[in-house]
Amino acid sequence: MDVRNNRRDMTGASVITANRLLDGRIVWLAPQGWSEAISQARVFDNAAVEDAIRQARAADANTVVGIYGVQLDPDATHITPLTVRERIRAFGPSVHPDFAPVETSHVH
Repeated sequence: MDVRNNRRDMTGASVITANRLLDGRIVWLAPQGWSEAISQARVFDNAAVEDAIRQARAADANTVVGIYGVQLDPDATHITPLTVRERIRAFGPSVHPDFAPVETSHVH
């Protein structure tokens, strides 16, 4: 089992994630390559995800780095990681909107 996600069990589902070598962005393995949106990620049965990780590492070593599986929340209605760490990676920082940085695109 992939050591980065030791919370994965054999009965659930997972997606595969990595960081793109070009710019370091978090990406998710989709049916047609890698996507920045977890909503487009391909979902694997946990029994099959380790083989898919090995295949992705062999095929995409020049494109992405740090490939590993992410257990999904079985109670969620959409693709949602089980752990808080992976939810932050998928959906962004856990900052309340009232405390988020002010938009500064108008500042030069």
